[in-house]
Amino acid sequence: MSKLLTYIFYPNPGQFTYASAEIQVGLALCAALVLSSFGVRMWRARLTNSVTKKLSRAWSSVLFWFGVVGIVLLIARVEKIQFFAMRFAWVLWGIAFLLILFLQYKVYRARHYEVMPRAATPDDPRAKYLPGKKK
Repeated sequence: MSKLLTYIFYPNPGQFTYASAEIQVGLALCAALVLSSFGVRMWRARLTNSVTKKLSRAWSSVLFWFGVVGIVLLIARVEKIQFFAMRFAWVLWGIAFLLILFLQYKVYRARHYEVMPRAATPDDPRAKYLPGKKK
């Protein structure tokens, strides 16, 4: 157990360079998060459903900031900046990202609805006896 904790909390782990495949894949994924945030923002601008537009308000900023923080953590790992390079920062990043995704999914499922068009009601024969608007 102590080896696992040392592995996760070691303040300056491993020798990585920008040419490492792991770093390049990580940078590509984090850059994809940043770029997809702009895509989500453009997608939201074209939405006509106000409920979906309201519920997806935070998506672009969440993607952007998780991408930026991921890039900072990767750069800290390569540049050997202690405590920012530790693996535990990635554990926290991953848990926070999964938690945000889960909460956004639950809120979307709970609050998303579509406004159904109203069917035209036939003329009610009682309507002429009911009080109307004052003129």
